[in-house]
This record gives sequence, C-alpha cells and structure tokens, in this order.
Amino acid sequence: MPSNQRWPTPTSPGSMSSRRSRNSRRGRGFTLIELMVVVGIVAILVAIALPSYQDAVRKGKRGQAKSDVIEIAQRAERYRTVNNAYDAGAGFWASVPSADKRSPRGTAAADYLITEVEGADTFTLTATPQGGQAQDVPCGTLTINQAGAKAASGDASTTNENRCW
Repeated sequence: MPSNQRWPTPTSPGSMSSRRSRNSRRGRGFTLIELMVVVGIVAILVAIALPSYQDAVRKGKRGQAKSDVIEIAQRAERYRTVNNAYDAGAGFWASVPSADKRSPRGTAAADYLITEVEGADTFTLTATPQGGQAQDVPCGTLTINQAGAKAASGDASTTNENRCW
C-alpha cells in the first residue's frame, strides 16, 4: 500500500461502523410518511372495490330470487295441469310451504319476500326486496305472470327487464 493512502479510521465517513449504524437504523421499521402512504393506497383501493363487491352480492341475491320465483311459477303450472285452474280448492299458493315464500328458501333472514295473486286462469308472482337488498334500486321488485311476462319495478331511468331478469 502506498504511504500516502491511509486505512479508513472508525470516524471517517466510509468506515464500517458508520455503515452499520445507517443499516441498523433502516432495519428498525417504517417511517410515519411511509405508513401514511400505505394507508392512503389501501383507502383508495377499498373505496373502489367495496361498491363493486356490494353490487356483485346484490346481483347474486337477485339471481337466487329469480330462480325461486320461476320454480314457484312452475309449481303453479303443474297445479293447473292437475286441477284445471290456479285457484281450484285452496289454490296452488296454499300448497307452497311458507319457507319457500322467501328467498333464499328456508332461511330466517329473507332477501326477498315472494307474494302471489291468483285467479282461475291467471297468477302473478312478486318478489319484493327486503333489508339490504332494498338498495337494489335499478331492479327493485321482480314480477312474473302465468304467460311468462317478466317485469322489474326499479328506478325508471335505469330499469331494464333484460338486465334484471
């Protein structure tokens, strides 16, 4: 080693001890600014994802209600085939168990209540949203009749029977 170069001393900026102290400071954790940036990013992601998730859940519950209403309509048609009327005797609605008059079927907390109006040759089934499902403004109440005509009574500006059914 030439005589004009010196070995790094412990107090010089390039020494090992000063590098260790800088590295150990970094290893202790995050700064408040870094933490706040992460919190901000998470808040933005939640603000975007949560409404989409809630909408997907509402669509899923609406799909279950549609399935339940169509199944009850099929029961009505089978009843009419045997009795030649929807309201013969006690009527087909009396033959539907009370647990099946809500959607999802057999649960205590109903997302939709299913009601019916029947005549000798006609019936109309209505699925009315309950609780959190009442926020399904675009589709609202779903109806189907004996002819298979489907309707939705949601917000008039956004209701589209094809989208709701």
